[in-house]
Amino acid sequence: MKQLLLLGGGHAHAFVLRSLVGAPIEGTRVTLVTPHRHHLYSGMLPGLVAGHYALGECVIDLAQLAARAGAAVVYDRVASVDPLRRMARLERGGEIEYDVASLNLGSLPNFAAVPGAAEHALAAKPFEPFVAAWERLRARGRSQTLRIAVAGGGAAGVELAMAMTRSLIAGGRAGEIELYADRPAFPPGLGRRVARALASAAVAIHPSTAVDAVEPGPVVVARGERRSFDALVWVTGAAPQPWLAETGLTLDPAGFVLVDQHLRSISHPQVFAAGDTATLLGAALPKSGVYAVRQGAVLARNLRRAAEERPLESYSPQRVSLALISCGARYAIASWGPFAAEGEWAWRWKDRIDRRWITAFLP
Repeated sequence: MKQLLLLGGGHAHAFVLRSLVGAPIEGTRVTLVTPHRHHLYSGMLPGLVAGHYALGECVIDLAQLAARAGAAVVYDRVASVDPLRRMARLERGGEIEYDVASLNLGSLPNFAAVPGAAEHALAAKPFEPFVAAWERLRARGRSQTLRIAVAGGGAAGVELAMAMTRSLIAGGRAGEIELYADRPAFPPGLGRRVARALASAAVAIHPSTAVDAVEPGPVVVARGERRSFDALVWVTGAAPQPWLAETGLTLDPAGFVLVDQHLRSISHPQVFAAGDTATLLGAALPKSGVYAVRQGAVLARNLRRAAEERPLESYSPQRVSLALISCGARYAIASWGPFAAEGEWAWRWKDRIDRRWITAFLP
């Protein structure tokens, strides 16, 4: 009996499990290793924070999905992978051997080169502890103005900044949200729309301002100024799992697993990787769930083909992807290449896409 080992419960592995429902791989045992029973869909995180969704509407029940797929589940974190021994070691000390392994472990917050950030900032990833921390923060000192800084001017940062503003208003809280963006993250036309949306949501922007250090408080140090906040939410950059550096797998300069067009390690063909964990050889793709979703279908077919020793399928990343940026309220900005538009209709469009994604994994 062969062993297919799925390390991590991200978007792509949810696709893999769904593909196994009613269609198991003959002669193959499948095991999922994940620290969480539920996978929180990143596309709905801003809506959850803003109060548009309940937590149960934004998650995939991995345990239920695995049971339907005939896969075993081990609730633990990966500590290391030894591709020569074809073995994964878990944080609690267990080991699992594999014939084929797939890594879909996401990424970690990138605190590199910012002293104090790891100790004093609230990371937006992993999502589960962030949501719990946000709820505790929102409940703190209801009679006082809550001052929050957000580090990261990309789509994730601006969405969370506006979502938190919306959440505070809906809860009758006074709040001040400030966004630190070290560089322009959007094309000019889209950037102007985002800037207007941030202004409308009363989010103060510090453009071209990187956070240089974080001190206890937290205190944000930027451009020689020190500003105190109740919390600093860190939504900038992506860092790999640190143990990947010890595996012997070929990595990109940032430390992510380098994969070929089949989503297979270029150095160890029994190991596949997708989503934020992977970097596609010859393609500079951003770390975004948009690509993990597309990769999931190809990964599912290739893991089946690998187990059955059949030729693999190639993955071709989309050249242009649809971006739907939620603006706190039930309003969103849509962009496709050079084209952009906005309105309540865009939020309804995003809502339908997100709900359809979650529904696809239900019984």
